[in-house]
Amino acid sequence: MKTQKLLLTFLKDSVDKPIVYHLVKDFDLITNIYRARITAEEKGSLILDITGSEENIDKGIAFIKEQGVTVDDAQKSFRWDEAVCTSCGNCLTHCPVNALHIQDTATMKVIFDSELCIDCLGCIDNCPYGACQSIFQE
Repeated sequence: MKTQKLLLTFLKDSVDKPIVYHLVKDFDLITNIYRARITAEEKGSLILDITGSEENIDKGIAFIKEQGVTVDDAQKSFRWDEAVCTSCGNCLTHCPVNALHIQDTATMKVIFDSELCIDCLGCIDNCPYGACQSIFQE
């Protein structure tokens, strides 16, 4: 058994397709949806884990792509813009896993480690400069 996190982006014409249903029924995959923003009026995004055999996961991902859905390897909705970040530090206390942190106290520059990020989005409301963003923001 293997688990893989996916970030799916749906275009308007694929939003109403029962893709998660087919992952479970046709490919024997266990799904866990973390966050979704999907409406019939616009493109949608979905973050989910799929668990199953490597073969079934590969078949499920191929099926998703056949439906016109983009599978993003970034796997996260969170985006940090280093060029916009002023290293004010406002985000640091709102990151429960230290994905945003100060690596070098001599420079006091904020660093983002995407491997640690759990996509909680706690930093977004606390970033006065807009360096912390999410594809799920309205």
